[in-house]
Amino acid sequence: MAIERELKLALPGDLPAARANALIEHLDRLPGAEARGERHLVNRYFDTPSLALAHAKAALRLRYVARDGHAGQWLQTLKSVGEARDGLHVRHEWELPVKGEALELAALIAACDVQQTVELLRSEGANVVAQFETNFVRRLWRYIAGDGTAVEIAFDQGEVAVAIDGTRHTEPLVEVELELLDAPDDDREGQGARILHALAADLRAALPELRSDNVSKAQRGYRLRQQVLGH
Repeated sequence: MAIERELKLALPGDLPAARANALIEHLDRLPGAEARGERHLVNRYFDTPSLALAHAKAALRLRYVARDGHAGQWLQTLKSVGEARDGLHVRHEWELPVKGEALELAALIAACDVQQTVELLRSEGANVVAQFETNFVRRLWRYIAGDGTAVEIAFDQGEVAVAIDGTRHTEPLVEVELELLDAPDDDREGQGARILHALAADLRAALPELRSDNVSKAQRGYRLRQQVLGH
């Protein structure tokens, strides 16, 4: 089991290109940060018709990652119960490669070590269907702090999409994610979180439009789905 720790910062959906470029330029110049190129991510989220996973605060995703010069890869991801405060999201996460454009739930069940989530997948897995998508271009940097703490910085620009009766409904998605990759001494003193918040403060100074966001991409999709369906 992996524990994902990331700080999420949202930006207005109508962010002007000049402001997006200002953020990119700031990150390109940030001491300790190394640009890691772009990825195009197609993310399909699954749940039962009754939204059993959402009610259990779990998220099930199939992701296609493509980048120039490399073959794309399909990954399946399960995220379980977690918490979000001041934009810092902490939750259980399991991610595995899959052979193609289909979930392989048996492998996720074998990997998951949260019994409640295992039981949910066993009982409801056969009923899951695609509910919505998040599709975006991700620009990446790897940041190394002075104490060796490693953070992945991702700037995402794209959309959340829900298709109902042949009509595609969308809303813009523009956000920055700061994910803790590694911290000395297993982060027993919470230095990783302090590094994330310090990075966020630096980015807000460069781009005041940034704001802490406790809403995950999955939650954005469920919210749009509810708006479209009216329930």
